[in-house]
Amino acid sequence: MAAAGTLDRLASELPMEERQDLLEKLKAQSGISSEPLYEAPGEGVFAAGTSITIEEQYAKLPWYYRLYYFFLSFFRNKAPILLFADTQVARLGREIDAAFPGLYDYQQGILHGEFYRLLSGLKEAARFFFEALDLSINRDRGAFYAFLGSLEMGETHERLRAETEIKTIAEKNSAPINSPRAVAEAEIRQTALRAMEDIFAGIPGDQRDTMYRNARSLHCLKELSSFLFDRVLMAFNPPGGEARPRLPEEEQAPPADAVPACSVYVVREMLGSLNNILCSLRDPLPLTLLESLFIFILQAHSRSVLMEREEFGTEQEIQNLLHQAEKAMVIIRNFNRHIPLTLILRCANRDMSLSPKTVSGGEDWFAMYRDYWKRHIEDQFAAYQLASRCRDILASFQVFFKGAELKTLDGVAAGISGTNPEGFPLAGAFTLAFLRTFHLEVFMEDMNRFLKPIMDEGKFFKPETQDKFTAGYNDLIKLEDDIRKLERRIAPSGEYGKRYTMAEKDMSALPVKQRKIQIVADEAALEAGKIISRVRDAAAAMIGILKGILKKEPQGRNEFLVNLAHFMGEGSTFAVDITGVIRQFEGLLQLLDDIDVMESGRN
Repeated sequence: MAAAGTLDRLASELPMEERQDLLEKLKAQSGISSEPLYEAPGEGVFAAGTSITIEEQYAKLPWYYRLYYFFLSFFRNKAPILLFADTQVARLGREIDAAFPGLYDYQQGILHGEFYRLLSGLKEAARFFFEALDLSINRDRGAFYAFLGSLEMGETHERLRAETEIKTIAEKNSAPINSPRAVAEAEIRQTALRAMEDIFAGIPGDQRDTMYRNARSLHCLKELSSFLFDRVLMAFNPPGGEARPRLPEEEQAPPADAVPACSVYVVREMLGSLNNILCSLRDPLPLTLLESLFIFILQAHSRSVLMEREEFGTEQEIQNLLHQAEKAMVIIRNFNRHIPLTLILRCANRDMSLSPKTVSGGEDWFAMYRDYWKRHIEDQFAAYQLASRCRDILASFQVFFKGAELKTLDGVAAGISGTNPEGFPLAGAFTLAFLRTFHLEVFMEDMNRFLKPIMDEGKFFKPETQDKFTAGYNDLIKLEDDIRKLERRIAPSGEYGKRYTMAEKDMSALPVKQRKIQIVADEAALEAGKIISRVRDAAAAMIGILKGILKKEPQGRNEFLVNLAHFMGEGSTFAVDITGVIRQFEGLLQLLDDIDVMESGRN
């Protein structure tokens, strides 16, 4: 949900007035054409809407035409209807050749260089949108639809943001004093979910239709951008040769007269799929949809872009991307105008009724939109629960630390354990902050006064007990040094910090980028976990040894210290002091358990 959290900040923190102002500026300056991207071919033989099959056409012929084909079949040794189909295909082929010379040889079923050139251009136009789609719907479709909905359904977005805010609901619906916390929190959550459903039920039909059209355009654009153009282009073989992969230096399309030809029968299935996509992508992409896509591009390229209001107010970056989008749509529009793909496929398939099929998709936008807002509420509720438990623990801290403030870590992502909004996402940072405060304010200031004499002067009966006490004591003494060492490593100049920054800037595929980030975060979390485990083990060992020292044995002999009498002289408060240290260690372990419960989300 880290990505979704960033997208939510984009969608919710920017005032709607600013966003609408930006949209108006872009409308005035973008130059985006309102012409359709796809128009069905014209009239007569070019009419793409023809749905009459060859059999139906043949049946409607005058009797003398059918008689002509009947007699002709004796000489050609071919069924009359097939002869009629040959006539229709030949007629359509001649019309294509007359209107688009040098594009398609219907007699040999060959696509020529002009087709290759225009298809190469279409590939580049589609590739432009691939990155934006990868950074939006491929990352989190629900979050993207929520962002788009903030533009297309501004009032709905504002109501969802305001009326489902857990903190506000909690303040307005204070539970009775004796009401169990779990019951009160469950009611807050249900109130937010009911408000969400009520708002969804009131979305106007025209806004739903607009969102559906956007989602449908987005889906068709995704299908086009991920179409396997190279598989079709590689089918253009050199004369008399075999197909081969194209080298990088051949990426630019060569002149039409130098491009080899391709049999349409080899690629007609793929061209059929492409034709369905292009036909479905009829309408130009709305400005709101393009703006949303490009905000995601800029947000991914630079973590600072659009995060500050003054940055968002400068629309030059989006303007440049809109210009490139218009160029790409011009190429798509020109391809559809200069490549009668439906008619070529009719010839290739000998099917005069062939028409492109509408690509389905986008129908799930509302389910994704609803799931996003439900997730958003659940995340808010989890954060509310966490904050509530955090307050309880902090209250315990105040007693344990005798009023001292929690000492957070530098360089850690913002939160109760860190202060840097763009910091390192260190798991266990809150526990380390607690341990740092414990070490500085409790252990060194109080507990060490009673433990250091035992360390320096105590003589244990068993060497293994001496070693255990020494190891635990040393782990506690160097706790602050261990935390500082990790703090330096997660800093921007440290090992983990440098690797994290590089992974954040990585422009490879999103799953690869996320995996790199996760690897660095996991390594740092492992190191933090080792520090915490050492402190737990040391505290548990100290409790066991100190209780053993205070335990009275028969004949007054102590199992642990040889020189216990040295510490228990007349007027000594040794037993009382050590008992207090034991309680502090027990309090430490209890608070560590409470932190674990809080951070893991258990009740």
